[in-house]
Amino acid sequence: MFLTYENKNSDIIVEWKRPSHFPPHIHEAIEMVYITKGTLELGVGQELYHMEKGDFAIVFPNLIHHYQVFGTGENKALYMLIAPKLIPDYMDELQKNCPSSPVICKEDLHVDIVKAVKSLVDVEKNNTRLIRAYVQMIFAHVFSQMDMVEKETVGSEDLVYKSVEYVAKNFREKISLEQMACDLGVSKYVLSRLFSKIFHCNFTGYVNGVRLNYALCMLDRTNESITNICYDCGFESQRTFNRVFKERYRMTPREYRVKKHTLEGC
Repeated sequence: MFLTYENKNSDIIVEWKRPSHFPPHIHEAIEMVYITKGTLELGVGQELYHMEKGDFAIVFPNLIHHYQVFGTGENKALYMLIAPKLIPDYMDELQKNCPSSPVICKEDLHVDIVKAVKSLVDVEKNNTRLIRAYVQMIFAHVFSQMDMVEKETVGSEDLVYKSVEYVAKNFREKISLEQMACDLGVSKYVLSRLFSKIFHCNFTGYVNGVRLNYALCMLDRTNESITNICYDCGFESQRTFNRVFKERYRMTPREYRVKKHTLEGC
């Protein structure tokens, strides 16, 4: 089964699409889909969930999922990719848990979710406050309507699942390719090839990406010093933290925080 790794740079991507077969993939964003015509099969973990017009689904970050279309009629759906940093208060929950079932059927779907989803289509992408408000509205109902379970319960013994889970649980500690390979019971060379082939980066690059996502949420929602955030995310030095942060975001953590506060004050 083909697997792709996606890493979207935009805080939010909202697209109308005609549902089609889409191979297993994972990414750091929250993915939502709202069916407006036809049917769709959503696969998460080892389960396949049937979706019809009016149904809504949400897939938490770093869960392998895929889509299939079996019907022959016309299909249409709204797909959304949302960066976790837009809802930093839920960061720990997004890292560790996920819905036991990702689908909310039309008859159980709260009208506020539908309104928020449709509103995200038209909101200007630079209107971060309004985007956050709509996303918060969705999650308020998601966490009240959907039962949460640990992510490992919806995974499998597949090495990709185990690797994603391992990093998600341990990124704040000092981890190495050798130790991870030992803990997972595989060769470090097998693990190295997996990161290169599936995630299109080396082990260090993938771990640092997870750490940066966490750092971004800490910069957004806390007044912790940048030094404390650096070590809390698992970086061994502030110099390394500043370097990888600037490589990814084209600015230092301090510059990011200043820019964020400036925009919020506008």
